Order: sequence, then C-alpha cells, then structure tokens
Amino acid sequence: MRHWTRPDGRCFVVGEPDDDLPSGRIYATADEGDETRLDSLRSLGFAPHRRDLVLELPTDPAEWSRAVAMPQGMECQPADQVDEERLRLLDDALRQDVPGTDGWGWGADEFRDEMYSPGFDPATYLVAVDRDGSCLGIARVWMREQPRLGFVGVRSERRRRGIARALLAEVLTEVHRRGVPHVLTEVDESNVASRTLLAGFGGKPVGASLELVRG
Repeated sequence: MRHWTRPDGRCFVVGEPDDDLPSGRIYATADEGDETRLDSLRSLGFAPHRRDLVLELPTDPAEWSRAVAMPQGMECQPADQVDEERLRLLDDALRQDVPGTDGWGWGADEFRDEMYSPGFDPATYLVAVDRDGSCLGIARVWMREQPRLGFVGVRSERRRRGIARALLAEVLTEVHRRGVPHVLTEVDESNVASRTLLAGFGGKPVGASLELVRG
C-alpha cells in the first residue's frame, strides 16, 4: 500500500489497504463490483462518499444526437499551442466546480508532469480560446490502450453557449479518425449538467466506481 496527496489536499490510498494508514481524513476508490476491495476498505473504517458512473461514448459523429459548432470568434487549439501557465490556471479553475476536486491547485512542475504523461496527444487535448486569447474550456482524451475522456469543462461565466459540446465533438471526431470507436469516461452521478452533455453524445453507463472516505 502507498498513499499520495493530490493537488486539492486530499490524501488517497493507492494499492491494497492495510492498517498502516496515515492519520486524518483519507480517501480511496474502488470499482463498485469489487467486493473484495470494498470489504477490505470497510473493515478499515472507510465508507462510501461519492459514486461515479463509468460511461462509454461513441466517437463516430453519425451516432450523436446533435452537435454544435464553436461559437463565432472562438476556436479549438491543441494544448501544446497554449501558454502552459494559462492552461494550468484554467485547469485549476474548472476543477473547482467538479464534485470531489474543489480546492485543486497545481504546482507548475506537477502540472507539466501530468500534461506530458503517457497518453498525452495535443490533438486530443483541446482548449477553447476566445478572440482575445482568453482560455475558456478544455476537452482532453488520454490516448492510452483504452482511450479515456479525462475532462471536459468550461468557465462558469461562459457556459450554456455550446462551447463544451463543440469541444467534445471536436475531440471525439479526432479520436474517431484514429480508428477508435469508443472512449470511456467517468462522471459523478450527481452532476446533472455533465451527465446530460454526455448523454447527448450517446454516452451509456457500463459500470460505476465508488470514492470512499475515512476520518
């Protein structure tokens, strides 16, 4: 077992839990169907805290109910063409509205390591940029053995304008060009706006995971 403290200050157990746990509030995750791990965590005092749905999204535009073009005066830019500090601050800001990641604040080195980790592809890590250069939203797919939509979000003051839908359409289309028919993603079951967005792209639940907490 090991543990790590995320940029939002939450300490997570990684690997098989045992009695050698740090003090204070501690988090862990488990697949909802993994009764062995869940029983082990419960025996150490962990209790369910959040539930994420695991969704499968088709990448073929022909399978979506509808898509929206990027609003006039805005464009999608690959992440490697965006100033790294501005992108880091945007990522921090967007995470404040995501269940379970409020309080997130990347260090510059941490963010660079995450951004250029295995699976990074600038063509599937897109940023919505306004005509004045403002960075407003992100959609990123990590191109791993099983491609995963890691995040899609827009600044709160610019929502409900079709930006998130346009970003998601663009990034999924790029993945489709690679011959990948589906990507997986997770969404908090209480996040109605994100669930509605993903449902519009044909997202279907294929599983669920639990976040548990002790202390």
